Amino acid sequence: MKKISVLLLIVSFFISSLAIASEVNIFSARHYDSDIQLYEKFTAKTGIKVNVVSGKDKVLQKRIAEEGTDCIGDLYITADAGRLGAFQAKGMLQKAGWSKAVKDSVPYNFRSDYWTGIAKRARIIYYSPERVSANELNGMTYEGLADSKWKGRLVIRKSNNIYNQSLVASLVKNNGKKATAAWAKAVVENMARTPKGNDRAQILAVAAGEADIAVANTY
Repeated sequence: MKKISVLLLIVSFFISSLAIASEVNIFSARHYDSDIQLYEKFTAKTGIKVNVVSGKDKVLQKRIAEEGTDCIGDLYITADAGRLGAFQAKGMLQKAGWSKAVKDSVPYNFRSDYWTGIAKRARIIYYSPERVSANELNGMTYEGLADSKWKGRLVIRKSNNIYNQSLVASLVKNNGKKATAAWAKAVVENMARTPKGNDRAQILAVAAGEADIAVANTY
Protein backbone atom coordinates (compact mmCIF):
# COMPACT_ATOMS: atom_id res chain seq x y z
CA MET A 1 0.00 0.00 0.00
CA LYS A 2 1.37 3.42 -0.93
CA LYS A 3 2.33 5.75 1.89
CA ILE A 4 -0.49 8.19 2.62
CA SER A 5 -1.86 10.02 5.60
CA VAL A 6 -3.97 7.43 7.41
CA LEU A 7 -6.32 10.18 8.54
CA LEU A 8 -6.80 11.31 4.93
CA LEU A 9 -7.60 7.75 3.91
CA ILE A 10 -10.08 7.30 6.77
CA VAL A 11 -11.77 10.62 6.03
CA SER A 12 -12.00 9.79 2.34
CA PHE A 13 -13.25 6.30 3.19
CA PHE A 14 -16.05 7.65 5.38
CA ILE A 15 -17.07 10.43 3.04
CA SER A 16 -17.15 8.14 0.00
CA SER A 17 -19.25 5.57 1.87
CA LEU A 18 -21.76 7.81 3.61
CA ALA A 19 -23.96 10.75 2.93
CA ILE A 20 -22.79 13.77 4.90
CA ALA A 21 -24.33 13.45 8.36
CA SER A 22 -23.82 14.76 11.88
CA GLU A 23 -22.66 11.37 13.15
CA VAL A 24 -21.58 7.94 11.95
CA ASN A 25 -22.04 4.55 13.63
CA ILE A 26 -19.20 2.05 13.37
CA PHE A 27 -19.41 -1.62 14.29
CA SER A 28 -15.83 -2.62 14.98
CA ALA A 29 -14.18 -5.91 15.90
CA ARG A 30 -10.81 -4.17 16.17
CA HIS A 31 -9.46 -3.31 19.62
CA TYR A 32 -6.68 -0.79 19.12
CA ASP A 33 -6.29 2.59 20.82
CA SER A 34 -4.94 3.92 17.52
CA ASP A 35 -8.41 3.46 15.99
CA ILE A 36 -9.99 5.65 18.66
CA GLN A 37 -7.33 8.29 18.06
CA LEU A 38 -8.16 8.27 14.35
CA TYR A 39 -11.88 8.66 15.06
CA GLU A 40 -11.13 11.62 17.32
CA LYS A 41 -9.02 13.24 14.60
CA PHE A 42 -11.78 12.55 12.08
CA THR A 43 -14.32 14.32 14.29
CA ALA A 44 -11.96 17.26 14.82
CA LYS A 45 -11.44 17.58 11.07
CA THR A 46 -15.04 17.10 9.90
CA GLY A 47 -17.27 17.85 12.89
CA ILE A 48 -18.91 14.43 12.44
CA LYS A 49 -19.35 12.47 15.67
CA VAL A 50 -18.18 8.83 15.62
CA ASN A 51 -20.15 6.28 17.66
CA VAL A 52 -18.40 2.93 18.07
CA VAL A 53 -20.05 -0.39 18.88
CA SER A 54 -17.24 -2.80 19.77
CA GLY A 55 -17.42 -6.56 20.05
CA LYS A 56 -16.29 -9.92 18.76
CA ASP A 57 -16.58 -10.39 15.02
CA LYS A 58 -19.21 -13.16 15.13
CA VAL A 59 -21.32 -11.25 17.65
CA LEU A 60 -21.33 -8.11 15.53
CA GLN A 61 -22.13 -10.02 12.36
CA LYS A 62 -25.01 -11.79 14.10
CA ARG A 63 -26.42 -8.48 15.30
CA ILE A 64 -26.13 -6.86 11.87
CA ALA A 65 -27.82 -9.85 10.22
CA GLU A 66 -30.64 -10.02 12.77
CA GLU A 67 -31.36 -6.29 12.72
CA GLY A 68 -31.32 -6.14 8.93
CA THR A 69 -32.54 -2.80 7.57
CA ASP A 70 -33.10 -1.59 11.14
CA CYS A 71 -29.39 -1.88 11.95
CA ILE A 72 -27.90 1.46 12.99
CA GLY A 73 -24.44 0.52 11.70
CA ASP A 74 -23.00 2.59 8.87
CA LEU A 75 -19.59 0.93 8.70
CA TYR A 76 -18.31 -2.48 9.72
CA ILE A 77 -14.62 -2.88 10.52
CA THR A 78 -12.95 -6.22 11.21
CA ALA A 79 -9.68 -8.06 10.66
CA ASP A 80 -8.95 -10.17 7.58
CA ALA A 81 -10.41 -10.05 4.09
CA GLY A 82 -11.66 -13.61 4.57
CA ARG A 83 -14.24 -12.46 7.10
CA LEU A 84 -15.34 -9.59 4.88
CA GLY A 85 -15.63 -11.86 1.85
CA ALA A 86 -17.75 -14.35 3.77
CA PHE A 87 -20.00 -11.60 5.12
CA GLN A 88 -20.34 -10.12 1.64
CA ALA A 89 -21.34 -13.54 0.28
CA LYS A 90 -24.27 -13.48 2.72
CA GLY A 91 -25.46 -10.25 1.13
CA MET A 92 -24.78 -8.19 4.24
CA LEU A 93 -22.64 -5.48 2.63
CA GLN A 94 -23.63 -2.84 0.11
CA LYS A 95 -21.54 -1.40 -2.70
CA ALA A 96 -19.43 1.64 -1.97
CA GLY A 97 -18.46 4.36 -4.41
CA TRP A 98 -14.79 4.70 -3.55
CA SER A 99 -13.17 8.10 -3.84
CA LYS A 100 -10.04 8.72 -5.89
CA ALA A 101 -8.00 8.89 -2.66
CA VAL A 102 -9.05 5.35 -1.72
CA LYS A 103 -8.45 4.02 -5.23
CA ASP A 104 -5.03 5.66 -5.40
CA SER A 105 -4.01 4.47 -1.93
CA VAL A 106 -5.36 0.92 -1.79
CA PRO A 107 -4.28 -1.54 -4.53
CA TYR A 108 -7.23 -3.14 -6.32
CA ASN A 109 -6.41 -6.58 -4.90
CA PHE A 110 -6.85 -5.19 -1.37
CA ARG A 111 -10.37 -3.90 -1.98
CA SER A 112 -13.60 -4.81 -3.74
CA ASP A 113 -16.80 -2.97 -4.62
CA TYR A 114 -18.02 -3.77 -1.10
CA TRP A 115 -15.00 -3.39 1.22
CA THR A 116 -11.51 -1.96 1.35
CA GLY A 117 -8.43 -2.59 3.39
CA ILE A 118 -7.32 0.25 5.68
CA ALA A 119 -4.43 -1.55 7.38
CA LYS A 120 -2.29 -4.58 6.74
CA ARG A 121 0.01 -7.00 8.49
CA ALA A 122 1.99 -9.97 7.30
CA ARG A 123 1.59 -13.64 8.20
CA ILE A 124 5.21 -14.59 8.58
CA ILE A 125 7.43 -17.46 9.64
CA TYR A 126 9.11 -17.04 13.02
CA TYR A 127 12.13 -19.18 13.84
CA SER A 128 14.68 -19.96 16.51
CA PRO A 129 18.10 -18.60 15.47
CA GLU A 130 19.72 -21.19 17.74
CA ARG A 131 18.06 -24.20 16.11
CA VAL A 132 17.42 -23.07 12.54
CA SER A 133 20.30 -22.39 10.18
CA ALA A 134 20.48 -19.72 7.50
CA ASN A 135 20.83 -22.48 4.93
CA GLU A 136 17.52 -24.03 6.00
CA LEU A 137 15.77 -20.68 5.59
CA ASN A 138 17.27 -19.88 2.21
CA GLY A 139 14.43 -19.25 -0.25
CA MET A 140 11.80 -20.09 2.38
CA THR A 141 8.17 -19.82 1.25
CA TYR A 142 4.78 -20.91 2.58
CA GLU A 143 5.06 -23.91 0.29
CA GLY A 144 8.35 -24.73 2.00
CA LEU A 145 6.51 -25.48 5.25
CA ALA A 146 5.64 -28.85 3.70
CA ASP A 147 9.31 -29.84 3.38
CA SER A 148 10.10 -32.96 5.41
CA LYS A 149 13.08 -31.20 7.02
CA TRP A 150 10.55 -29.44 9.27
CA LYS A 151 9.03 -32.68 10.56
CA GLY A 152 8.28 -32.29 14.27
CA ARG A 153 9.50 -28.68 14.22
CA LEU A 154 6.48 -26.58 13.19
CA VAL A 155 3.65 -24.96 15.16
CA ILE A 156 0.63 -23.18 13.70
CA ARG A 157 -2.93 -22.38 14.76
CA LYS A 158 -5.93 -24.62 14.11
CA SER A 159 -7.32 -24.93 10.59
CA ASN A 160 -10.56 -23.16 11.57
CA ASN A 161 -8.64 -19.93 12.24
CA ILE A 162 -9.55 -17.27 9.67
CA TYR A 163 -5.91 -16.27 9.13
CA ASN A 164 -4.98 -19.83 8.20
CA GLN A 165 -8.06 -20.14 6.03
CA SER A 166 -7.05 -17.01 4.12
CA LEU A 167 -3.52 -18.40 3.75
CA VAL A 168 -4.87 -21.67 2.36
CA ALA A 169 -7.22 -19.78 0.04
CA SER A 170 -4.26 -17.88 -1.40
CA LEU A 171 -2.40 -21.15 -1.98
CA VAL A 172 -5.45 -22.65 -3.71
CA LYS A 173 -5.64 -19.57 -5.92
CA ASN A 174 -1.97 -19.78 -6.87
CA ASN A 175 -1.27 -23.52 -6.81
CA GLY A 176 -4.62 -25.25 -7.23
CA LYS A 177 -6.71 -27.45 -4.93
CA LYS A 178 -4.82 -30.70 -5.46
CA ALA A 179 -1.40 -29.23 -4.72
CA THR A 180 -2.73 -27.33 -1.71
CA ALA A 181 -4.37 -30.46 -0.29
CA ALA A 182 -1.03 -32.28 -0.52
CA TRP A 183 0.67 -29.28 1.07
CA ALA A 184 -1.78 -29.23 3.99
CA LYS A 185 -1.27 -32.95 4.64
CA ALA A 186 2.51 -32.50 4.71
CA VAL A 187 2.23 -29.49 7.04
CA VAL A 188 0.19 -31.56 9.51
CA GLU A 189 2.88 -34.24 9.43
CA ASN A 190 5.50 -31.60 10.25
CA MET A 191 3.69 -30.26 13.32
CA ALA A 192 5.53 -30.41 16.63
CA ARG A 193 2.24 -30.63 18.54
CA THR A 194 -1.51 -30.57 18.09
CA PRO A 195 -2.49 -27.00 17.12
CA LYS A 196 -3.59 -24.84 20.05
CA GLY A 197 -3.57 -21.23 21.17
CA ASN A 198 -3.47 -17.91 19.37
CA ASP A 199 -0.67 -16.44 17.25
CA ARG A 200 1.34 -15.35 20.26
CA ALA A 201 1.15 -18.89 21.64
CA GLN A 202 2.89 -20.17 18.51
CA ILE A 203 5.74 -17.68 18.91
CA LEU A 204 6.07 -18.53 22.60
CA ALA A 205 6.26 -22.22 21.71
CA VAL A 206 9.35 -21.51 19.61
CA ALA A 207 10.86 -19.43 22.41
CA ALA A 208 10.21 -22.28 24.86
CA GLY A 209 11.88 -24.84 22.61
CA GLU A 210 8.68 -26.74 21.78
CA ALA A 211 9.18 -26.01 18.08
CA ASP A 212 11.74 -24.45 15.76
CA ILE A 213 9.45 -22.47 13.45
CA ALA A 214 6.00 -20.93 13.76
CA VAL A 215 3.49 -19.24 11.48
CA ALA A 216 1.87 -16.12 12.97
CA ASN A 217 0.89 -12.56 12.17
CA THR A 218 3.08 -9.54 12.79
CA TYR A 219 1.87 -7.43 15.72
